[in-house]
Amino acid sequence: MTDLTATAWVKSSYSQNGGNCVEVAPGLPGVTPVRDSKDPEGPALYFPADGFATFLRGIKNGALGNA
Repeated sequence: MTDLTATAWVKSSYSQNGGNCVEVAPGLPGVTPVRDSKDPEGPALYFPADGFATFLRGIKNGALGNA
């Protein structure tokens, strides 16, 4: 696993819902870590960077339904 102690995490711009959101650590080669913003010391899930980018495109273009 990648050491994430010095990683800059980014919170979703849609996080004004009481803090129930996720954070991502962009810019790591080949992987996009995702964690629960309420538990920053907890575990992170690791997704292949290209797969996570495809997931985000699907959300943005509405291919995965409406939130």
